Amino acid sequence: MPIDARLRLALALALTAASLPALAADLVAKLAPGALEVVFRSGVDGCAPIDIPDVNPRAFHASDGTVAMFALHYVNRALRGPDLSHLKIDCDVALDSGFDLDPAHYNDRRYLAATWTDDGQRVAALAHQEYHADEHGRCSVATTLGCWFNSIIAFSSRDGGHSFAMDRPAVVASAPFPQNEQQGRHRGFFNPSNIFSDGQYEYVFAATTGWDGQPYGACLFRASNPFDSADWRAWDGAQFSIRYADPYVDKSRPKPCAPIAPFGLPVGSVTRSNNGRWLAVWVAAGGAGAEPIAGIYSATSGDVLHWSAPRLLLAGKVILDPGCGGDALAYPSILDEAEGGRNFDHMGDAPWLYYTSISMNGCETGARALTRRRLAITSGARP
Repeated sequence: MPIDARLRLALALALTAASLPALAADLVAKLAPGALEVVFRSGVDGCAPIDIPDVNPRAFHASDGTVAMFALHYVNRALRGPDLSHLKIDCDVALDSGFDLDPAHYNDRRYLAATWTDDGQRVAALAHQEYHADEHGRCSVATTLGCWFNSIIAFSSRDGGHSFAMDRPAVVASAPFPQNEQQGRHRGFFNPSNIFSDGQYEYVFAATTGWDGQPYGACLFRASNPFDSADWRAWDGAQFSIRYADPYVDKSRPKPCAPIAPFGLPVGSVTRSNNGRWLAVWVAAGGAGAEPIAGIYSATSGDVLHWSAPRLLLAGKVILDPGCGGDALAYPSILDEAEGGRNFDHMGDAPWLYYTSISMNGCETGARALTRRRLAITSGARP
């Protein structure tokens, strides 16, 4: 999504949940020797100027044996190729954005942010859907951020990700009120992680800025059938029980979801190692608590509910930093060419860390590149 003033979204989430007691993680991720590789460059490799890296990369193996990756903007085009190392943009649009002034249509700015397939032909997807009321004359405040209302919306494809249609019900995660309420700050659910599976259920994290009774943070959702959009349920602190309805047709108010520590910011991706442990990555602005240095962090888990303390993976300026100038890091994901599985939610000992590098022209964002660096995964003592 656009990383301009609106990305103060992340600043509102920047104070992370209270840090957990330190755990002796049985996975350690470190940068491996080797050069940075460029996967896609804005202004060079796209079909149009709008083709810029703007979401965490999500990939799957299609039924024809090729790889499809979504990592760009709200005019959703895929990168396709025989493998992760040979991807080029497909100029056909898989999902467009209509800038529709009616928020109940969920068709303002739509970003394909998570995908899942079991056969490479039928693909379930979750979209980060932004409604900007200021651009439609439907906002009572003067700030762009205060007019932003966000939802997680379900889509599906029947042609290997070449085109997507909205599912019914459409809403997977939403604030329980319409966009014209509580204006003055960004509201709703944002930035879903990849969809990942333990073999019995599929899971996804979604970040919320919170509302009265709902704390901010990253909430975990689970489905036994990700192709049924009504099947997603959020963790309430004891069980996966919360079903979010469309606030334009249902005025019920679900109980709050329980944010999972240590994620105060949106989770970039979650990947399972060969020994069964999970590794999550995300960006943090640094400066306080368990994330004192700006950069990309990781944490490990054995059950996706309880996570280790954050561990710095790659230090560097991030787009959340208040300073201007220099390159910034954003949108990390881990993908493994060799052992990722059909949906790249598994990894071996040498996966890739993907992230977007953003050149800052003063305080404005400039050219972007989707890049990757090799990681080395090692095992340590169990908690």
